[in-house]
Amino acid sequence: MGLIYNKPGNDTLQLKELLPGKLKEGKLIIFSAPSGAGKTTIVKYLLSRIPNISFSISCTTRPKRENEIEGKDYYFITNEEFKTHIQDGKFIEYEEVYPEKFYGTLNSEIQRLWNEGKHVIFDIDVQGGINLKKQFKDRALALFVAPPSLKELEIRLKNRNTETEENIKIRIEKADKELSYAKEFDTILINENLEKTKLKAEALVKSFLEIN
Repeated sequence: MGLIYNKPGNDTLQLKELLPGKLKEGKLIIFSAPSGAGKTTIVKYLLSRIPNISFSISCTTRPKRENEIEGKDYYFITNEEFKTHIQDGKFIEYEEVYPEKFYGTLNSEIQRLWNEGKHVIFDIDVQGGINLKKQFKDRALALFVAPPSLKELEIRLKNRNTETEENIKIRIEKADKELSYAKEFDTILINENLEKTKLKAEALVKSFLEIN
């Protein structure tokens, strides 16, 4: 079962700590989805289209994939390092997505991007997205990217050629549960046609950031 971290009763303190002088109205754009639904592709598209947003790099303990870059896609750390960060209160949220595979957002990462005058865009797991939305409320736009069906999702995961049959089965079972949380998000994007979904996501984000 996933573990969600949030300092009890300390949301106001966290928000004050994360309000730099340069961008007091900094906003968060949150993309969450089951694995393989297409959120990473959509986020990369938006980063190429909207100049004043920057990607929040999460920490993870999962192995680095062949095409991933340390410090660009994720901060890859050990379980021991991750647990030390938990004890030190360095995460604004974290979750054990799969057994001994942790993901988390550092307070310092949001602070860094807001200090640079950027709004922050997240490619984050479903529970992490819900947690951030609850903390930042109207300052966050939370978008859930859903596959047309679980069968289509299974096909996409197989086409990645990065997962074993057992891992795909685990991901599909998890996706089935994650889809039940879609209603917790501001908008659900059903990614049947990737190009159309990209354009719809771009329009939603620009409207939220009040960009013409």
